[in-house]
Amino acid sequence: MKLLLPLIAVSLVCTAAALTEAPSAPTYRALYDQRLRALADDHHELITSTDAADISTMEGSRSVLEAIEHARRSMKAADLWTRYLDPLSYKRINGPLPVEWETEVFEKYERPYKRDGAGLTLAALYLEEPNANKDSLLQLVNASLVALGSYSADSITKALETHDHFFLCNRLFLLNLAAIYTTAFECPDTAQVVPELRAILASTEAVYDAFNTSFPATPLTQEYMERYRATIAFARSQSSSFVGFDRYTFLREHVCGLFALNQVFITNYHVHSRSYMDYSLTKSARSLFGKDLYTGQDAKGVFRRVTDPDVLMDIDHLGKSLFFDPLLSHNNQRSCASCHRADMCFTDTTRSTAAAFDHLGSLPRNTPSLVNADFNHLLMQDGKHISLQAQGRDVITNAIELGSDEAEVMRKVLSCPDYRNGFKALLPFTPQEPTLTLEHILSAITLYYTKFSTHRSPFDEAMDGQRELDVEARAGFNVFMGKAQCATCHFPPQFNGVKPPYIGSEFEVIGVPQDHLSAALSSDVGRFGINPAKETKNAFRTGGLRNIARTAPYMHNGAFRTLTEVIDFYDAGGGVGHGLDVPNQTLSSDSLHLTPQEKRQLEVFLRSLNEDLPIESPPTLLPASKSKELNPRKPGGEY
Repeated sequence: MKLLLPLIAVSLVCTAAALTEAPSAPTYRALYDQRLRALADDHHELITSTDAADISTMEGSRSVLEAIEHARRSMKAADLWTRYLDPLSYKRINGPLPVEWETEVFEKYERPYKRDGAGLTLAALYLEEPNANKDSLLQLVNASLVALGSYSADSITKALETHDHFFLCNRLFLLNLAAIYTTAFECPDTAQVVPELRAILASTEAVYDAFNTSFPATPLTQEYMERYRATIAFARSQSSSFVGFDRYTFLREHVCGLFALNQVFITNYHVHSRSYMDYSLTKSARSLFGKDLYTGQDAKGVFRRVTDPDVLMDIDHLGKSLFFDPLLSHNNQRSCASCHRADMCFTDTTRSTAAAFDHLGSLPRNTPSLVNADFNHLLMQDGKHISLQAQGRDVITNAIELGSDEAEVMRKVLSCPDYRNGFKALLPFTPQEPTLTLEHILSAITLYYTKFSTHRSPFDEAMDGQRELDVEARAGFNVFMGKAQCATCHFPPQFNGVKPPYIGSEFEVIGVPQDHLSAALSSDVGRFGINPAKETKNAFRTGGLRNIARTAPYMHNGAFRTLTEVIDFYDAGGGVGHGLDVPNQTLSSDSLHLTPQEKRQLEVFLRSLNEDLPIESPPTLLPASKSKELNPRKPGGEY
């Protein structure tokens, strides 16, 4: 009996010690379930708070807003999973717009369909409306709660059983650190942007730890974890103000390196994707600001299988000649280069809109630059076309542009032995097209001009640590991402309307005026002409800002002549801010209150996006035709 007493005493001591120890960290799957339960619980608390509050009073409205902010923190804690695993449900949890019509890459061949938004961002915005009612507010929150249920479905949770999904989730998370989480894109209260950023960084570290414990064969390495903890430390060291956070250093010194490491994991761990979210992104990219990050268009067209450099050079040679050849036009006087001038970033900076085919007027829209056009999923300023080749076909056959037709173009091209023999030699590389068609011609042209989309800017090189950027440009980038809120529409790295995961092109209504005086709204209805809906009236595809300092005039109609005019227009609140009637404007009509210094810095940053483009000269001679009347044609055309 006496011998047992010490053993019992030791046992009791051990038991007591075990009871006082901190509970062990949850497994990866358990943490997933825990975070989703917490988000659901916060939704229920938000509903209870809303039921009990009088939202017509400041006190009642404030109590509901606090409950929304609490739920947003739980939402961010689960964001790494929810945004990737079921993006459509996520838009019901945190939709940025009440209605969206965007067409995504996998839907290109379908008509756009209406997606009703819901969730916490819209609830917070709705709460600010003067006639907000409780039922409508609860409808937004309840729709979000219902959407949460999808994340418990077997089709979703099965992905958690292997490591593959994690690195793809993490890739999207890192891309959003660069493009979304430090902006006001989906956080209506700018005072909460930095606190939410800090919260999501901290909560994601726990996800990382749980993943490494549950998947020891495919871990995040020590180097990655040390870099990530440094990222958290940097965010904590920064100002909490929306304006004061140094986004330039955050991206350059922290996010870019994490992204590169995660891409290595995707390759080394043989990560497989089964999600359309990864449709455009490439595994080979190592730089977040590299031109190989994602693919927007099939620039090769019918030559997509060609990889031989010598053959590609032959196609490029044909494409260049055709780009400058006016035989693509009905009158043999007008070429692609007539509007897309190679010495002007493949646009025309001499006029607001190009001359019409009949010499009697001008085209209705400004000529867009072809440089980086292939980083858009929808093309033309109204999103009319889904491929570069379709866009080219439309230009050739459009009565006010080149005014020709397919039969005429084929007859004239085939009348030139150099063209005919050149394409004939390429036919074995396009077995799906056994005879020469207009698609071959269009594909050669698109392959030619998209090669200029591979060049980089000083800003890109600075982000990759290859050079230092001017202090004013760095400050301008912080203004761009922060106070000026440019990045809520123009997303890095292309600074166009294609945001992570880069599978769709966005459209915005900013109230573009008829001219720089801003006295009347442009009569061009934009996207409405393609997809009629009240939300799409006067909406235009968000264009890219690379080389923007070289491609004046600006807007779909060339209304503004300088970057200064454009910045002033946005600073004043767009069309509504200038007194125009634009009821569906998506741009805030409030003034940004940019100082003269901030405007100057913003312009310096935009100039740092000028790319190192080569000087391109037109061919000295065009292929001779058997039809003698075609041979006097001039490279580049006559007007």
